[in-house]
Amino acid sequence: MKILLTGGSGYIGSVTTELLCNDGHEVVVFDNLERGHREAVDPRARLVVGDLREPRPIRETMQAVQPDAVVHFAAYALVGESMQNPLQYFENNVGGGLHLLSALLHTGVKKIIFSSTCATYGEPAVLPMTEDLPQRPTNPYGESKLMLETALRWEQQRRGIQPVFLRYFNACGATEKYGEDHEPETHLIPNVLKVALGQTPAVPVFGDDYPTPDGTCIRDYIHIVDLARAHILALEQDVTGPFNLGTGTGFSVQQVIDACREVTGHDIPVHISPRRPGDPPSLVAGAEKAKRVLGWAPQFAELKTIVRHAWEWHQAHPQGYAGRE
Repeated sequence: MKILLTGGSGYIGSVTTELLCNDGHEVVVFDNLERGHREAVDPRARLVVGDLREPRPIRETMQAVQPDAVVHFAAYALVGESMQNPLQYFENNVGGGLHLLSALLHTGVKKIIFSSTCATYGEPAVLPMTEDLPQRPTNPYGESKLMLETALRWEQQRRGIQPVFLRYFNACGATEKYGEDHEPETHLIPNVLKVALGQTPAVPVFGDDYPTPDGTCIRDYIHIVDLARAHILALEQDVTGPFNLGTGTGFSVQQVIDACREVTGHDIPVHISPRRPGDPPSLVAGAEKAKRVLGWAPQFAELKTIVRHAWEWHQAHPQGYAGRE
């Protein structure tokens, strides 16, 4: 297939581009490089530098490429930042997404795989979290993703487009070539590994008094390769609608730190900080629908495997893509 992929210079987009190219698909990456890295775009893909907040570049690119399908990653994705500047998130995530949708409709492309998030559910009443839970976001980031889901649903009814909403839990891990390099870095595993690399003195743990076995928050950590594979399966099949992507197993912050200590062989000091507002004690995916309908199953669900792959990448790229060898 010929795929137009937005946000291919980012963490998940870079690995999905790599795997699509490995499978022989033709990939055109559309990205403004604002928060990603040019070095993270697989050289087998063609890069078009453009910003979705401007309607003309994406429409012209879509017309020129005439893709079989679109995979949409490009978005801001920091919950805390979204609370500080909601308008920025609606302008970029919703406004940019609507420009992409308009270009898709204009060129007659039907299939779009949308990188959504479990943040659209808000704080769940039950676990594991399934796709039929009410969507009640508690931050502008989750709200912005839900708003674009809603727009895509209406155009599905009106014009017969085929949207797939992949709602992620905690992406982590790396391939040999591509890994996690954000500024600022807010994800747990790379921040723990920065301590092992000697780049920071201790890892902050936000709260150790949650109603969990060890008092720290529990999250569902899913390997980046497993996430990317789900996108490819959704592209290759005649499916629409939402799919949760997670392992169905939760690990606590303390368990992640312990796994990092074991894999790296480094003592990793921690600094206990107050809870962050809005952090639920536990978020675990119910991903049976993805397994049943897409035929998807996580290949790298073991926590130490996830950590080892991330550690190997960070050792080879201690300064991220700025230190790429």
